[in-house]
Amino acid sequence: MAYNETHVTQTQQQSALTTNKVLRNTYGLLAMTLLFSAVTAGAAMAMGIERMNILVFFIGAYGLMFLVHKTANSAAGLLATFAFTGFMGFTLGPILSAYLALPNGAALIMNALAMTGLTFIGLSAVALVSKKDFSFLANFLMAGAIVLILAMVAGLIFQIPTLMLMVSAGFVLFASAAILYQTSEIVHRAGETNYILATITLYVSIYNLFVSLLALLGIMSND
Repeated sequence: MAYNETHVTQTQQQSALTTNKVLRNTYGLLAMTLLFSAVTAGAAMAMGIERMNILVFFIGAYGLMFLVHKTANSAAGLLATFAFTGFMGFTLGPILSAYLALPNGAALIMNALAMTGLTFIGLSAVALVSKKDFSFLANFLMAGAIVLILAMVAGLIFQIPTLMLMVSAGFVLFASAAILYQTSEIVHRAGETNYILATITLYVSIYNLFVSLLALLGIMSND
């Protein structure tokens, strides 16, 4: 009986150590990728790139995402991660340039950035402090991704302002749920030990959250 209790205690301690290590590595890599994205976004703005071809965006984003998943268990995964996040930051440059051309564009960007940061910190704190298992969000995320992709394609084709507003609001909810889900997976799932994949999930959520909040603020300010 004593042996079993000791074994359980040791297992729990090892699990806690693994979780803490994954969290440290994930947040450390996430901070570096966000900083790198800011640099590449600034580079795109300095180069005067005004538009990003939608086909180039999808090929680059999903191609590099596939590369990250294929190399996530090797050192090459880190290079793929920075390639992906650098590319995503570069595609953000033209968007930021367009907003900066508006009379209150700088304020919109700063507000969206602040809201994104506060939302991420708040949701991460909820998942880490409450220790609640948010695995039930998995089905919501899968269904939500399909609905949002279809709605986004329809919005691009038909150019319906109301639909685009709904898509932006939907992405805010989707990104928030993804942050809760991924953080919960690290805390509660012993198998979630790959910090590269965890970082990519959180990065994409933050990216979508920022862009969607920026779009919503622009629409509400008639910009």
